[in-house]
Amino acid sequence: MNRVAVNPEILQWAGQRAGLDMGDLLPKFPKLSDWFEGSLAPTLKQLEAFAHATHTPIGFFFLPKPPEVSLPIPDLRTMGGDARPVPSPDLLDTIYLCQQRQDWYRDYARLYHEEPIAWIGQGTVDADIVATAATLRQLMGLDLFQRQGVATWGEALRQLISLLEDSGVLVMISGIVGSNSHRKLSPEEFRGFALVDALAPVIFVNGADSKSAQMFTLVHELAHLWIGESGVSDSQVAGWPEIHVERWCNAVAAEILVPFDDIRARYRPDESLTDSMQRLARHFKVSTLVVLRRIYDLGEIERETLWQTHREELDRLRQLDTRGSGGGDFYRTLGARTSKRLVRAVIGSTLEGQTLFRDAFRLLGIKKSETFYRAVSEFGRG
Repeated sequence: MNRVAVNPEILQWAGQRAGLDMGDLLPKFPKLSDWFEGSLAPTLKQLEAFAHATHTPIGFFFLPKPPEVSLPIPDLRTMGGDARPVPSPDLLDTIYLCQQRQDWYRDYARLYHEEPIAWIGQGTVDADIVATAATLRQLMGLDLFQRQGVATWGEALRQLISLLEDSGVLVMISGIVGSNSHRKLSPEEFRGFALVDALAPVIFVNGADSKSAQMFTLVHELAHLWIGESGVSDSQVAGWPEIHVERWCNAVAAEILVPFDDIRARYRPDESLTDSMQRLARHFKVSTLVVLRRIYDLGEIERETLWQTHREELDRLRQLDTRGSGGGDFYRTLGARTSKRLVRAVIGSTLEGQTLFRDAFRLLGIKKSETFYRAVSEFGRG
């Protein structure tokens, strides 16, 4: 039986990078301890299976030592001030997939003579926050009074996604890698990222994060497109990132969703914090977490109260998310995680013979022709 000489350090590194310990891997690889000790080498078939299980390119195992793996775009995560960990295969594969979708859509846009989006990269991080927020609201057609008229902030989120897509942005919200439900993304690792491009700008939001956090992340990444800076973010509404651009994008996002002057006019000092959060969240159609941060910005609560209340409220909202979670309609989910704009473009291009069905399936994360033609009826031809 032919065995492959592999540095045991690389095997251990691959398991750790994938977030898998010995207990996770031993059922599939009974000789794993021997591999790690170097007393026995795996066969090529076993090594291929191990590469698949740890989501590691097979070529890595033929290197003399574990490789230095970095993100293909700027890493703007603060990770609470700690050293940033090696990016997981799930994060890397998600970025690579979104870059492939972006590359495809850029070519599509050129083929159909779409105009570049003029506002991408127009702003700077030295600009006034209030003025920037007002400009972005105007560009997106985000009418605060109209948003206050919708039933829930969840519907306000869907409305915002639609406005962004209408402006040319490919918005993708997913809690898994591609369409693989066994590879769940971790909000502890990242909350979203932006891929800047004048023809095919992408905003990806980690759908495994609480729904209440997704709107803030979405607008945070919009600010990244405005200043023309791609990057992976982990910012949360109650945080103070060490990186200047992240602090600025947080401030712009908060001002877009809840203008400072508006909340100052509507805040009631004699009202309890909980009641204020609930009332103002209903009015502005945002999560209570965004309102909480803005009440702090008003100077009405201390930072310690902000953090304690933020943790308690986040736990409550996560429980609500879990209680209301479910598989949902596949085709509605397809549009959310892949971008309705992209789905319609891929469908139209494929039916016209410009894109191979094989490539369309890869871009959309589907495997069957039946699923594709059902998507045609759901989304139209673009």
